[in-house]
Amino acid sequence: MPVPKRKKSKSKRNSRRAHIKATAPNLTACPQCGETKLSHHVCHSCGTYKERTVIEIEKD
Repeated sequence: MPVPKRKKSKSKRNSRRAHIKATAPNLTACPQCGETKLSHHVCHSCGTYKERTVIEIEKD
């Protein structure tokens, strides 16, 4: 079975892994209140989803 003759350097290993990284979540603006929220999720500030009130949020 073939075995590498020399150890790969850290720079070669890191260049190979350069495209593997975490991506930022896809945030959109809520049409009711304008706060940022995750797509296809209930807005945490006003409690609406698809322009309907889904959960009641207590305002201080």
